[in-house]
Amino acid sequence: MLTKFETKSNRVKGLSFHSKRPWILASLHSGVIQLWDYRMGTLIDRFDEHDGPVRGVHFHKSQPLFVSGEVDEDEEDEGGWEDLDIHPEADTPRAAANAHTSVFVAPTLGMPVSQIWVQKSSLAAEHAAAGNFDTAMRLLNRQLGIKNFAPLKSLFLDLHTGSHSYLRAFSSAPVIPLAVERGWNASAVPNVRSPPALVYNFSQLEERLKAGYKSTTGGKFVEALRVFVGILHTIPLIVVESRREVDEVKELIVIVKEYVLGLQMELKRKELKDNPVRQQELAAYFTHCNLQLPHLRLALQNAISFCYKAKNLATAANFARRLLETNPPNENQAKLARQVLQAAERNMTDVSELNYDFRNPFVICGATYVPIYRGQKDVSCPYCTSRFVPSQEGQICTVCDLAVVGADASGLLCSPTQIR
Repeated sequence: MLTKFETKSNRVKGLSFHSKRPWILASLHSGVIQLWDYRMGTLIDRFDEHDGPVRGVHFHKSQPLFVSGEVDEDEEDEGGWEDLDIHPEADTPRAAANAHTSVFVAPTLGMPVSQIWVQKSSLAAEHAAAGNFDTAMRLLNRQLGIKNFAPLKSLFLDLHTGSHSYLRAFSSAPVIPLAVERGWNASAVPNVRSPPALVYNFSQLEERLKAGYKSTTGGKFVEALRVFVGILHTIPLIVVESRREVDEVKELIVIVKEYVLGLQMELKRKELKDNPVRQQELAAYFTHCNLQLPHLRLALQNAISFCYKAKNLATAANFARRLLETNPPNENQAKLARQVLQAAERNMTDVSELNYDFRNPFVICGATYVPIYRGQKDVSCPYCTSRFVPSQEGQICTVCDLAVVGADASGLLCSPTQIR
């Protein structure tokens, strides 16, 4: 690829490339020496110290200097070193603002914006946006006990690419990354860096939660489960600005993990067509997940149907009473519950024994889908707070698919207000 630099001179007498920077020196017949940036195609500086054509020019190999040689009509004069020292002595008098100088002072390399972003940040999302994936993973492991990072790979890449814009000066030049800062405006203080712009935010998760509710209502459990799990995977990589929003994020984790657990049990139940006892148990456990009222009514209706068909009338009657207590607006649901109660009053028995005691409070193991009754030992996921039987300690949480069950963790960190 050809790059062309244009200047006014009869001819170019000499060229020299800098060994480390994208600079090229050109000595001209007109007596001028020009310093170009060949990547950007821009003239950085010019030196008019020679009276005649400049025969040659050359960069010093290790010092910020170059040497040039001039020739006139009668004889060839020796050139001299031209000082490019970027650290002048302290007693050197300051030049006037309008004074011309032949000394080229190389610009000092600044700190990359990505490094500024992570210097004082403990937010994993900002480290991922800066491209520091290793430190982001260490933060998530320390804060939430996360060990399985495979589901987060695409999110990390989205955060990094979304916090940068990329420019190309011309076709032969390398791409120049530009940092995109959060909340930037024209009145911002110069040279003060803001945090990175993030492609994920809390309002997006609220919209996805609504989509998950809609899919659950429509019976699209596979799609709903995918949405809810996606929310759990995204939450560790969002940043909010207030303590109130931090509480809302923590509340969202609890809401979503209840739906993930319930939908996992419901999908598991559909696989067990030849095990009616286990089907009834899973349907019963689903009714103990903390669901929105319309979804709880549907889960209770489902449990009533399975237990009634299996002639477990006493258990079916319990679900019917719970359904009526919700005052269902759907008359068909209320009618079904009343009919089951009437039938159970004539024969309040269960044909098959279930691992289910609604009188004894319990939580559900997120891996084995069995009840853990009050007083029994359990371990929990440090991120989504799902509960497990002790044998699951050290395993990857089957609800969030991220954290290690029983791991020590400091807790969710998703706002600068938690650090101040």
